[in-house]
Amino acid sequence: MSESYPVSAAGGSQPPGGDDGGRSNTSIITKTKPRTKRPNLYRVLLLNDDYTPMEFVVHVLERFFNKNREDATRIMLHVHQNGVGECGVFTYEIAETKVTQVMDFARKHQHPLQCVMEKN
Repeated sequence: MSESYPVSAAGGSQPPGGDDGGRSNTSIITKTKPRTKRPNLYRVLLLNDDYTPMEFVVHVLERFFNKNREDATRIMLHVHQNGVGECGVFTYEIAETKVTQVMDFARKHQHPLQCVMEKN
């Protein structure tokens, strides 16, 4: 008795197990761990002016940057003496929000205090 093989759509016959040369039809699934890039950081800076009271600047640093009285006073004096001082380093969205909050608060209290952000 002769052995018969199934006929393929192309008209040829295939040996049992297909034409994969004896290899099975299983495949290996590998999980690749995505590499996340660290977000860019931005420095939030206060700029000195001749009109905003020092106590107001200290209050801003305490309220919006969670500085204690001593750190807030030190940063305020640095801004006063050097023209600019760093309040903190944050991701873009947080830095942008802090700048907006400080600027709105200063305008509301009629002070010309400037707050900016720059890429770290």
